[in-house]
Amino acid sequence: MAQEDHPSPASAQAERAIEAQRATWVSVVVNLLMTVVQLIVGWLAHSQSLIAHGLHSFSDLLSDFLVIYASRQSAHPADQAHPYGHARVETAATLILGASLAVIGAGILWESGIRLQHTEALPVIQLSALWVAIATVLAKEGLYHYLIRVAERLRSHLMIANALHTRADAASALVVVVGIGGALLGWPFLDLLAAALMGFMILRMGAELSWGALKELIDTGLDEAQVELIRQTLLKTPGVLGLHELRTRRMAHQALVDAHVQVDARISVSEGHRIAESARARVLRAHSEVLDVLVHIDPEDDLNPDLAAARLPGREVLLQELEPLLAGLPPPEKVVLHYLNGRVEIEVFLDHLFFENGEALRRAEATLRERLSEHPTIRLISLICRVAPK
Repeated sequence: MAQEDHPSPASAQAERAIEAQRATWVSVVVNLLMTVVQLIVGWLAHSQSLIAHGLHSFSDLLSDFLVIYASRQSAHPADQAHPYGHARVETAATLILGASLAVIGAGILWESGIRLQHTEALPVIQLSALWVAIATVLAKEGLYHYLIRVAERLRSHLMIANALHTRADAASALVVVVGIGGALLGWPFLDLLAAALMGFMILRMGAELSWGALKELIDTGLDEAQVELIRQTLLKTPGVLGLHELRTRRMAHQALVDAHVQVDARISVSEGHRIAESARARVLRAHSEVLDVLVHIDPEDDLNPDLAAARLPGREVLLQELEPLLAGLPPPEKVVLHYLNGRVEIEVFLDHLFFENGEALRRAEATLRERLSEHPTIRLISLICRVAPK
């Protein structure tokens, strides 16, 4: 049976970027139209809230272009300067977007507060402002539903932020409708109150987006539920005996995972490597949000500083210390070191002819026991007969 073709990561990332840009260009057209209409009609109809909302729509345009730029940049494959890829361009763009929204919201709030102190000088608002505000609500709400569907399918935090920005814009336009309607009924200060409330909403949303992006840039991990699911996937890998360190960090719409897994201390390096590769593949298959997994193999819990292998002597030093301990025995064919529980256990492979003499083996055992009784580093020496071909 022929294998099912799967798109490569590079092509999938390119398709993702194309779809994100297509949706964003739709947003650009809508926001450009609404910006021009609101600013012109707001100025002609003397509505401060509609002008403020027009400036908000202009900020939507800025965010749309940020999304287009970030989508193109994040689609670039990893290179020497960016070994983890360019996904965090989205994060940086989200931070810029959030900061710009906070500044715009604070400006609108300040201007509305100044004008509220002189309501007697406010000009009469025209009915055309109300119709434009209603049209803005409908256009923004429709655009939100389109953008959020695309953003959730692509799992793009930047596009979700842009869609939520559009939803907030629709809600703030509804406040503008109420404010303009109240002004037309004889309460002109309601138009300014609507502008002030909209400024506060924009300021709050910008602060939330900036904080979320900042947390990602300082390597905030996944939530506890996601981490626990990844932990269970690793622990269910055949050959994994324990997991004593699991770290995650976000990378735009994906995440990077580092794990320290414990395996049988006596297996070979190659078998340990195979277990690590198996654990990595299981996480990547089971958790689509994970971009890559780094698995570190440990023979024991190395978080205990008292048992750290780094403080023990290396192979060259141990081989020198081993020579007097093995005095009187045949030269070893192979020596395997095990750093366990703060000391060293050694496997010494000897020619099979030595093991044919049982009395010599018993004497060697007694001699080694006596010589090791006071050794500070080496706990155990095992004599092993090699019977297979070298």
